[in-house]
Amino acid sequence: MKFQTREPQNTGMQIAPMIDIVFLLLIFFIVTWQFSREEMDLRIAVPTSEEGADPQRVLGEIILNVRVDGTVTVWGETKNKAQLKQTLSAIALQHENQPVRVRGDATTPFQRIVEVIDTCQQAGIWNISFATEKPRPSE
Repeated sequence: MKFQTREPQNTGMQIAPMIDIVFLLLIFFIVTWQFSREEMDLRIAVPTSEEGADPQRVLGEIILNVRVDGTVTVWGETKNKAQLKQTLSAIALQHENQPVRVRGDATTPFQRIVEVIDTCQQAGIWNISFATEKPRPSE
């Protein structure tokens, strides 16, 4: 008996799976960009320091933005002292040695920064760092 050998049809390149992957990557980067944008308040000009610490973020680090007028924002929400203490206390109960980074504006009164540090300590958070940037070279 003679069998016929059929050659498979040339299907060409499948573009639908590639489009799906590109859209998933696009969604991922848009979502992660939005989270980082909420954490960093662009209205804050952090102080400069020659010997500032490494700017690398710690995993799970909470950013406290202290604006010029003394208001504190966390995750894009403005909080007063009591609300900040309540939020940080809840986090400190769940995570031991929770890292917090204070991004205070260079012109914010130091007293306001100290109040934020006191609130962190009252909430049980002791791992506190401060955001600085390197000075720009003179032109």
